[in-house]
Amino acid sequence: QVQLVESGGGLVQPGGSLRLSCAASGSSSSHNAMGWYRQAPGKQRELVASITRGGLTNYADSVRGRFTISRDNAKNTVYLQMNSLKADDTAVYCCSSGWAQPGDYWGQGTQVTVSS
Repeated sequence: QVQLVESGGGLVQPGGSLRLSCAASGSSSSHNAMGWYRQAPGKQRELVASITRGGLTNYADSVRGRFTISRDNAKNTVYLQMNSLKADDTAVYCCSSGWAQPGDYWGQGTQVTVSS
């Protein structure tokens, strides 16, 4: 079965950094494209960053320059390095994957809280 398990969430101060990890299992083709979504209270779920198997990336304007998505295909793992964190980054972050684009499979989510 296809599974995605996130880790690395927690509490961090504004301006701090946090690194999220997502371990994927199941068919490799199910994870051709991977991405990180987030949803904050009262807001729509948004795609934060995505990455193809070949390493092409895309970022939401709100995080570009602060967040970096990467993947290790040998380990079937995708990462999200988050720097210069702001209070508005507080959300549940979910890892997702798909054959052509993220959205087919989902992890359970990990809480990121940015607060003094």
